[in-house]
Amino acid sequence: MFVMTTAEDIEKAVERLPPRELARFRAWFETFDAERFDAAIERDAKAGKLDALADDALAAYRAGQSRDL
Repeated sequence: MFVMTTAEDIEKAVERLPPRELARFRAWFETFDAERFDAAIERDAKAGKLDALADDALAAYRAGQSRDL
């Protein structure tokens, strides 16, 4: 059994996947990555790391400003 220990090993393995398996891997990785991202946002929110951004957005909204955040 081959153990992949580096990103380079994984890249090489992905490059060798047939199209059907690549599509399957892509779908899995998209879900995996989104779940990790959501968990990080949730941790940051609970830790108060997003409070300043939320305060700025609410202040802008209350002031009638429309800006992309």
